[in-house]
Amino acid sequence: METETLVGALILGIVEGLTEFIPVSSTGHLLLLGHFMGFESTGKTFEVLIQLGAILAILTVYAQRLLTIATALPHQASARRFVFGILLAFLPAAVIGVLAHGFIKEVLFESPALICTTLVVGGVILLVIDKLPLTPRYHDAMDYPLWLCLAIGACQTLAMVPGVSRSGATIAGALLMGTDKRSAAEFTFFLAMPTMAGAFAYDLYKNRNVLSMDDAAVIGIGFVASFVMAVFVVRGLLEFVSRHGFAPFAWWRIGVGLAGFAGLYFVG
Repeated sequence: METETLVGALILGIVEGLTEFIPVSSTGHLLLLGHFMGFESTGKTFEVLIQLGAILAILTVYAQRLLTIATALPHQASARRFVFGILLAFLPAAVIGVLAHGFIKEVLFESPALICTTLVVGGVILLVIDKLPLTPRYHDAMDYPLWLCLAIGACQTLAMVPGVSRSGATIAGALLMGTDKRSAAEFTFFLAMPTMAGAFAYDLYKNRNVLSMDDAAVIGIGFVASFVMAVFVVRGLLEFVSRHGFAPFAWWRIGVGLAGFAGLYFVG
């Protein structure tokens, strides 16, 4: 295996860990960067499977919180409602992800110009939402009503288009429906667990016959890099969002999208 491929996997793994939980679209970043680096993965599985590192980062950081929820399930109605709400929010993405898997991987993942467009448009939308005089009614992700959980899950399906951002779509939708910024970001963390685990399992199953040991080595490097970087992001993101809102991420999206357009124009 070429050293260049392994270095590329390491770089992309770092980018995945840094961008998975912020509203800038990790998949959009990976696909654009991979396009300009000439990085090709079998069946575009690398970009999906290294998300396992980010999943484990959440499990590591939120281990105590998850254990508390799990032990409360038998005797606490609020804990059962929260878990059911997360599963309900996961359902729309699960259905559409299975039905549209081929179109997503074979068409949308192969459209760099589309990714640049969604990055820029999504950045503008985040800037607008960040400036709206919204009055939050929900301040604790554990207390979100079930209708709100399902509505946030519906927003998550927009992220099937690379460049939209899973966390960006869910957070923006949650804010417009009356949540505060911190709880919206936290709910997104919890929703990421079944969503990303499901995407990992389904993509691995679909590509089980075409992956080789070389692919496993590349994915392993990306996975480790993703895990390490995601731990730092998860630990600091809620505090950052509480203080600065989402404008910094919006401007980042716009900058990356415009840089991508420039790259496509001058490099191809």
